[in-house]
Amino acid sequence: MKPRLIIFDMDGTLADSFPWFVTVMNTVADRFRFRRIEPGDIDTLRRLDSRGILEWLGVPRWKLPLIARHMRALKAQHIGEIALFPGVGRMLQDLKDRGIRIAIVSSDGEANVRATLGPDNAQLVDLYACGASLFGKHAKFKQVLRRSGIGAHHALAIGDEVRDAEAAGRSGIAFAAVTWGYAHADALRAANPALMLSDVDDIARKLS
Repeated sequence: MKPRLIIFDMDGTLADSFPWFVTVMNTVADRFRFRRIEPGDIDTLRRLDSRGILEWLGVPRWKLPLIARHMRALKAQHIGEIALFPGVGRMLQDLKDRGIRIAIVSSDGEANVRATLGPDNAQLVDLYACGASLFGKHAKFKQVLRRSGIGAHHALAIGDEVRDAEAAGRSGIAFAAVTWGYAHADALRAANPALMLSDVDDIARKLS
């Protein structure tokens, strides 16, 4: 597979934000009155899709915009605690050197995404489409396709959640699942991705 455009998810794909997420989640749960997460619950949640997670937590859909806004603001205060996965900068530069255009579609805000990437990596990204709702990534994917002028059949979406696979499918884009992020590999495998990626360097290897 040799795409002309790669659309990355951010959290759990490029940024190792899951440890931070775990430390703040119960504070957010108390604020918005949904079920707290105990250490033994994490493996169960990683095997569920987004709808299953919301049902398990007891979060009604009307609360999602409020929670998302709060999480973006909270993350901005702790952005220095979130690092990129090892090798991300090298991988982005390699893709750029091959002439592949790079986009990021994220539920986080663009300012947070750029701050986590750092200025050198941020300038390697051609297109940002941030602030996606939990189930609204497909609209952002289509926005990226329009802005890039590249057809869906020449694009590849790379992410770590089942909702990323679903959004890519709705947009006609092939999907590659990373196994180092939020969702369990079994849940991602069940979504029938075009590729399963085991580490950051696997991206360059499998696109060669």
